[in-house]
Amino acid sequence: MIIGLDRTESEYMVRGLVMAFFPHQEFGVDLTPAVDLAPEQKKDRLQIEHNRVTYYDAEGRTYTEDYVRPSECSADHEWKEAETDAEAEETETSGTKIPIEDCRALERAVFEVLGRATHISLPWGILSGVRPTKLPMAMLREGMEEADIRNRLENEYRISPEKAATATDIARRELKLLNEIDYKNGYSLYIGIPFCPSICLYCSFSAYPLAAWKTRVDDYLDALELEMIAAGEMFKDRILQAVYIGGGTPTSLTPQQLTRLCAMVHKYFDFSHVREFTIEAGRPDSIDRDKLFAIKEGGADRISVNPQSMQQRTLDLIGRRHTVEQIVDTFHMAREMGFDNINMDIILGLPGETEADVADTLQKIAALKPDNLTVHSLAIKRAARLNIFWEQFSHMEMKNSDATMQLAYQTAAQMGMNPYYLYRQKNMAGNFENVGFARPGKEGLYNILIMEEVQSIVALGAGASTKAVFADGHIERCENVKEVGNYIDRIDEMIERKHKLFLQEKSR
Repeated sequence: MIIGLDRTESEYMVRGLVMAFFPHQEFGVDLTPAVDLAPEQKKDRLQIEHNRVTYYDAEGRTYTEDYVRPSECSADHEWKEAETDAEAEETETSGTKIPIEDCRALERAVFEVLGRATHISLPWGILSGVRPTKLPMAMLREGMEEADIRNRLENEYRISPEKAATATDIARRELKLLNEIDYKNGYSLYIGIPFCPSICLYCSFSAYPLAAWKTRVDDYLDALELEMIAAGEMFKDRILQAVYIGGGTPTSLTPQQLTRLCAMVHKYFDFSHVREFTIEAGRPDSIDRDKLFAIKEGGADRISVNPQSMQQRTLDLIGRRHTVEQIVDTFHMAREMGFDNINMDIILGLPGETEADVADTLQKIAALKPDNLTVHSLAIKRAARLNIFWEQFSHMEMKNSDATMQLAYQTAAQMGMNPYYLYRQKNMAGNFENVGFARPGKEGLYNILIMEEVQSIVALGAGASTKAVFADGHIERCENVKEVGNYIDRIDEMIERKHKLFLQEKSR
């Protein structure tokens, strides 16, 4: 498919939206005016020129939508950076400034044209940003009524009424929880354990098979300790509010290594104001009683036992080396050991799964009665084996649907859970969302803080990304190298990156 443009910056505004209508399709960009093209050259082409969007489909049909650039009507407008993301604060910029309203007008026109041509209705409208709740959150802070917020989301951003209501509802819940803490003067801590028993088919995280790195795990913890010492000193005058140990699979460590990890965190950071300490126990094939005991003794009050699916054939296909029965047994073991805040993750849109499979998975999870349920829509990332070996799996159904999303929302409601945080990713199955549900009082504070970007997150470990949120709302990041050996060898450099970032934060 070709995207024809009359100005190059338009590509940054529409590419994400076009990809949502045409997943897994390759795109080219061309600056040739439509008048100079032969009829055959126009097929399967989206043309943007002269305040008009035209789509010429493969059969020769034409769909057109005119739009007005508001900046042409008034010099009084906000400017934004042209981005690959349609709603803009969230991604790296191209450096070209474009009026915000111009972006939205063009995106709405593309949305209307491609919607008519494909008969697809994108539930999140023109948004391809990862944090759609930031919009209603900002509007709530401005004092807007919820009904007016929903109307604006529907009309200006073409979000469906259901998603507009969900986003507004979640933003209200998040704001209530945030108002209970002094998040502006606090910070959160993330610690990454980049090892897994095996790498799942869909995974694109900085994770490595434990077998290949088993002899260097203690070296990794040594490097991590050095980074903890430095970060604890840098933030000794700030209030630590949430700690999250993720991965990878933290429980790929031995019980002794988990005990050491928890002891280090408590040694170098002040826990007197910590409201939540999460360890992502993760895969059932990596969890045993001794590891759960180490986590419990280490002070974690929230864990995850993540099945992704309760269909055995799916688990086998995606590389999860455990059974459905192991998931159930591990969950019960955690409950028996006193864990009273357990999250479970599932993914909708996994290869070959049907609506009936999803319904069965949700029914089995509901029977366990977890405290949180996180529902992901499959996002096929470039680095994932599922994408690299796409031809092997492309014949399989990998589609989330409104029906399966509704099943998830309904099942969560039946379990007494409310949606409390939400985010999106590129290339998501069905262009839906990832959403976290929780029983009242069991919401994951760290999840809200990282999604709403209202607080600095100090991230330690290979591949971890630290985020500094300045007093004026400006955000900057520094990342650790992803490869484990590089992280160990260059730990002094990783520490220095944080020093520079947070010295800058203090000086602003």
